[in-house]
Amino acid sequence: MATATHYLEVNAPAAECYRWWRPLTHLPQILDDVESVEPKDGSADVTHWVVDGPLGKKIEWDAKIIDEEQDRKIAWTSLEESNNHVETGGAVRFDDHGPKTGVEVSLHVETPAGALGDLGAKLFADPQKKIEKALQEFKQLMESNTTR
Repeated sequence: MATATHYLEVNAPAAECYRWWRPLTHLPQILDDVESVEPKDGSADVTHWVVDGPLGKKIEWDAKIIDEEQDRKIAWTSLEESNNHVETGGAVRFDDHGPKTGVEVSLHVETPAGALGDLGAKLFADPQKKIEKALQEFKQLMESNTTR
């Protein structure tokens, strides 16, 4: 299982940071491998993920928000019934420091053995570097006022 966690300060209020993250649909803007995250069946809590893999392969799964506190945290996990063969999930926490927000993102991925596992392992290689880059891009988005 691969896990990654990163924390940084963003010069934006926690409520604004939370609003950007909450639908999860903005994640392709900061996660290079994520092609799309879309609501599934009109649900605000269930999303369908499409991720670009090696050799033009795509990996897809459904995920559900499993824990949430407005303006404080969001956690999600892949749904077993989406038959994705990849167990993944994550959480983002927002620490309100007035005009600034501490943002911590944690991701975990467990891939199966065999060829699909090899594909997943390549896709999720170096998750720490990917999450650090994604949070830096999130910080730039929020601080540039392009999302406000």
